[in-house]
Amino acid sequence: MDEETLEYMYREELDERLIAHLAKVKNLSLFKAMDIYYHSRMADLIGKGMYGIQYLDYKVLVEMMVDNEPNLFDAAKGVLDGEVMG
Repeated sequence: MDEETLEYMYREELDERLIAHLAKVKNLSLFKAMDIYYHSRMADLIGKGMYGIQYLDYKVLVEMMVDNEPNLFDAAKGVLDGEVMG
């Protein structure tokens, strides 16, 4: 495998760990946690490989997202599980 393929696989696994941990920490369904994560600036930074942020521990990244993007969780308060946020 080349370096680019390994990096892609690493980021996919990182996304999975982040979403699962976010669901656990915030008591969300996996669906809701996935929706919140993919609407976050954190997901964008990780996807672009900005600042090497993707190499931090997934638990630290979730903590940073919760602390720095509270609006994502405010918007999710009234949303029912299984319903996509707009």
